[in-house]
Amino acid sequence: MRILIEEYQYDMSSVRDILHGIDPLTNIEGKVSIHYVGYYYNSLLRDCVFILPKVLLQGGENSADGTELVFGKYKPEEIAHLDEKNPFTQRERDFIYKFAVWIYRAIVVYKNDKRNDSSVIYHSQIAQVAKGQRRLSNTYLDILLSLVQFNRENQDFFFFTLKNLHSGFNKINWIRTIATGTAIVQRNRPIYLSPVNKKRKINFDEELLVIFFSILNYIGDTYGFSKEINCQFDLIKGKRFESYLKGYGKTRLLQIRYKYFSDKALALWRLCFAFFDESRQVFINTEQKEYLLVKNFYVVFEAIIDELIGDKPLPDGMGKKQEDGKIVDHLFTAPSLIDSEAKQTYYIGDSKYYKIGHELTSESIYKQYTYARNVIQWNLDIFNVGGETKSGIRLRDDVTEGYNIIPNFFISAKMDMAFDYSNDGIEKTDRKKNRHKQEQFKNRLFDRDTLLLFHYDVNFLFVLSLYARDNLSQKAKWKNDIRDKFRKEIQEWLQKDYDFYAMRARPGVNGEEFIKHNFKRIVGKVYTPFKDEKTYSLALDNSDPDGDNEDIKATLSEFFYVEHCRLGQNPEDVLPAATDDMAVRPTDCDLALCVTKEGTHFDNAVAKMKQTGKLGIALNMNGATLQLVEGFTTAKYLIIHNKSNRYAAFFVDGKGPRLIPANELTDMVTTKKDASIYLVYNAELNVTPAFGELDFTPITKSGDSYSPHLLPIGSLLKGNIKENVDA
Repeated sequence: MRILIEEYQYDMSSVRDILHGIDPLTNIEGKVSIHYVGYYYNSLLRDCVFILPKVLLQGGENSADGTELVFGKYKPEEIAHLDEKNPFTQRERDFIYKFAVWIYRAIVVYKNDKRNDSSVIYHSQIAQVAKGQRRLSNTYLDILLSLVQFNRENQDFFFFTLKNLHSGFNKINWIRTIATGTAIVQRNRPIYLSPVNKKRKINFDEELLVIFFSILNYIGDTYGFSKEINCQFDLIKGKRFESYLKGYGKTRLLQIRYKYFSDKALALWRLCFAFFDESRQVFINTEQKEYLLVKNFYVVFEAIIDELIGDKPLPDGMGKKQEDGKIVDHLFTAPSLIDSEAKQTYYIGDSKYYKIGHELTSESIYKQYTYARNVIQWNLDIFNVGGETKSGIRLRDDVTEGYNIIPNFFISAKMDMAFDYSNDGIEKTDRKKNRHKQEQFKNRLFDRDTLLLFHYDVNFLFVLSLYARDNLSQKAKWKNDIRDKFRKEIQEWLQKDYDFYAMRARPGVNGEEFIKHNFKRIVGKVYTPFKDEKTYSLALDNSDPDGDNEDIKATLSEFFYVEHCRLGQNPEDVLPAATDDMAVRPTDCDLALCVTKEGTHFDNAVAKMKQTGKLGIALNMNGATLQLVEGFTTAKYLIIHNKSNRYAAFFVDGKGPRLIPANELTDMVTTKKDASIYLVYNAELNVTPAFGELDFTPITKSGDSYSPHLLPIGSLLKGNIKENVDA
């Protein structure tokens, strides 16, 4: 067997004889590079040649000297002539021996799918099993193909053999029946209750057929070859067949070797023995030129990934070719990153068939962003003309004018150096950079111009074998599993960069109106992804690029319940249950008693006020006269503020304040410590005042901004009253 590696630049002199009969090739300054993957027979060398994918190569631009090595150990020139000098360990040899089978099967599955581009496939008839010229060496693939071919072309032989095997089995042996049994005579006729049938002897023809069909069953389950088993034998399976693979198969075939005389039976025996021996003694007729090659194997890799993760057809009438001519590799719909129950989103992917460790180019990254922009515009165009999507996906939320997150990703192939075909996960790539972000505005995750791009590696051996087996149920199961894992991986990544909260308007507050009136501050930070469209998601970049995260949360907290909520978590788990709280709508003439607190004193005062509902205004005693500010007893609202735009408003119960001496004072918010007497207000905590944005300039310019101030609400409102409460 001869081994070449796709796209590796060989010295022409070292591979000239191997390349006999496979043209055209690309010559570059005395070097030759093969742009095929697959299998062909070299009639000059009387040997088969496998061209294996470039994913076996490591090094190149990532190595110190630019050298590319197979398995990171061998120069491709060293393994070109395996029969002359084989540097592989037994484990590596076994891998290469069977890896070629998976490549062959993947190309066959690709070729048989009418949706694929068949122009990249070059195929000629595989050789016939015969007694003619023998190849210099025969591969495991030759053996498997010969087994399948023998089954397909010798159905008459099987049925003829079975007919002879079972003829006469039900005839009674009267000599033994009379000699061994006692007859009962009825009406002068003997009746034997236990007649003896002809005794069946061990039939080695049947055993050979059982072994053969058991092999077909095994390679069908393992590699996806067509079984076409039309005989009802009790096949050898499971652990019992494993014992045959480990040596018993050869042993048993040798034991029955001289029981066969027909040419067909002898050919069948040789095939079965070659399978268990993985020998090189299968005779192949090589008069015909034979090959199965694919040019530009990246096309097959894209088809593999698309078959295993993508949607066919694409959702909502989209085509792979976008309006600007760009062709998207993979696109599917799946639960959104925020709420898995209510909404779905599009996932956009691109396959990158690189050598191991190859980095993304800036062109690839830019193109992938463009794919996402095109998908967003496609979705918008449907709704802009009054239509709806079949998937139910609507990327833009009209209330917040935010956009759902679109997971955009690259998938590249990676070799499992343990040669493990069962390692089925997609993992974050170990290349230099596995995350990319493009944005117009900082700290706006829910913005159409904020585009995220993730890079993952997939075990090439697993996806190759899964695709090659072409088992619909296995593919469907992995598709569901990997989409779920992929979603969770991206969620974990996002939560490292952003803090996510669930929001719901406080009782009586009209959330939509608040968002409209405060649009500029929260655009791109708030979105409605949940089943309850009055529950919002807030995303804040935890690097706090503008230094205003805490201010934004504080402002929103006055009118919304704002609670940490991980991506995918049910917001009902963190938000308080709905209550019967009421809201009041102020008028310009309503009086508000304003108390200044700054820094941590503000946060502590608001928290305690929400807990106790009591506020104590410290009063001075001038001799025996109590000094009260005029109108304090008529205040309808209490406002604790920090002289800027942060405040908390409370509604007074209407009973009026009470004078309480300091020694009777309970735990509450006070304007000053150590006063002799306090004017104490009781707030209604189940009633929510909603003023909108307030301007505390009249207080800050008063000269004594830290003393309590009594002002009409109209003097604090910016412009007209913000109608952010239900009428």
